[in-house]
Amino acid sequence: MFLQYRTPGLIFKKTDRGESNQLFTIYARDFGKLEILGKAIRKISSKLRSGAEIFYLSEIEFIQGKTHKTLTDAILIEKFENIRRDTERLNIAYKISDDLDNFVKGQEADEKIWNLLLETLNNLNSLEIRNSELEILYYYFFWNLVSILGYKPELYHCPICQKKLKPGKLYFSEKEGGIICQDCLKSIKTFFEVSPEIVKILRIILDRDWKTLSRLKVKEEYLKLLDKVSQNYSSFILEEKQKIDKLNI
Repeated sequence: MFLQYRTPGLIFKKTDRGESNQLFTIYARDFGKLEILGKAIRKISSKLRSGAEIFYLSEIEFIQGKTHKTLTDAILIEKFENIRRDTERLNIAYKISDDLDNFVKGQEADEKIWNLLLETLNNLNSLEIRNSELEILYYYFFWNLVSILGYKPELYHCPICQKKLKPGKLYFSEKEGGIICQDCLKSIKTFFEVSPEIVKILRIILDRDWKTLSRLKVKEEYLKLLDKVSQNYSSFILEEKQKIDKLNI
């Protein structure tokens, strides 16, 4: 007899399988990351179609078979219509989807990730948030996600000498996991200079203070530098995770 489960879940990826099936990747409140097969769901007559679409928050019901999970019901809770109508918002939603898929491995529920995901998508869906705030919202998600997963950067003390960071020239090292003071540069190979404004933005992000963050008027040059810091850290973490995965094979 197959076991049946029910949970709220956010569908963040889907892949066509065969002529009429789709494989959904879902972040579920009670299970974490799941892959669930929707059989014949691409047929117009499918009753599952109304609640199973990418970036839908739905009440998901599935059965656990011997080899895979099969979707048996999907009741729509929220479709985030404003995200779907706006190209910029949709692009950010896809970036969030990629981060979830790349960084979250295995089936394990995490209330912090679930709450962060819903908070971010609700803000992304809000028409009160516009322009550069949308880009900042993505970094809000990324840095808090990697921090929950154990990669929180050190922003107040140099991770090498442990001394409190002082105003002046500061440097980011993905390998050392944070902001490096000028005195410790000679001991590392990979780093680049960051402005005090970037450090300030990252601190506010990791304080989960979206209200303050949304009020900041972030210059284009700082957005570009924040993107560089984020991409470097993302690449480093993924490389580290790949190394760990190879060791566990």
